[in-house]
Amino acid sequence: LKELKLIVKADTVGSLEALKKSLTELSLPEVAVKIIHGAVGGITENDVMLAKASGAIIIGFNARPDIKAKEVAERERVDIKLYGIIYEVIEDVKKALKGMLKPVEREVVLGSAEVRATFKIKGVGTVAGCYVLEGKVVRNARARLIRGGVVIYEGKIETLKRYKEDVQEVARGYECGIKLSDYNDIKVGDVIECYEIRLSEPQL
Repeated sequence: LKELKLIVKADTVGSLEALKKSLTELSLPEVAVKIIHGAVGGITENDVMLAKASGAIIIGFNARPDIKAKEVAERERVDIKLYGIIYEVIEDVKKALKGMLKPVEREVVLGSAEVRATFKIKGVGTVAGCYVLEGKVVRNARARLIRGGVVIYEGKIETLKRYKEDVQEVARGYECGIKLSDYNDIKVGDVIECYEIRLSEPQL
């Protein structure tokens, strides 16, 4: 479990308690908000040294660092963030949490092709003569072979040809020759689905 460590300084007890509650509630299963120190008053050198030792960010809500605290923070590269609106604190902490999360993997189907003939080529293996049903098929893309609604192979498209010419992709409505990587048990009526994995920003 990752932790976003915070030191919270505020102008009043009410503000401090509201902030601590709101920030703690932002915790997620993969990354937690941990408030290692919270107090009323200005930001001091002690706060900065505690932040340095623990790897925390200092949040000042209507609270400011004194001259000594500023100097030490600059020297020790401790992050002090100053706010006057609770909403802005929450939005910034959300962004920080999002930055600590792993990107989400999402499968995107590019297209599919039906096998209409098979050709066994010496030294190459089985090449499937296909008709692209939807989208497009792309050379070197991930692929799965589906027979009777069941996935029987997962791998990639090794070669893609049109009229014996190597091509990068073939669109819907066209015929092509597909060779799957390390797989030859292809039958007429099989469907080859072509897809890719995209990384997207996690949503909080």
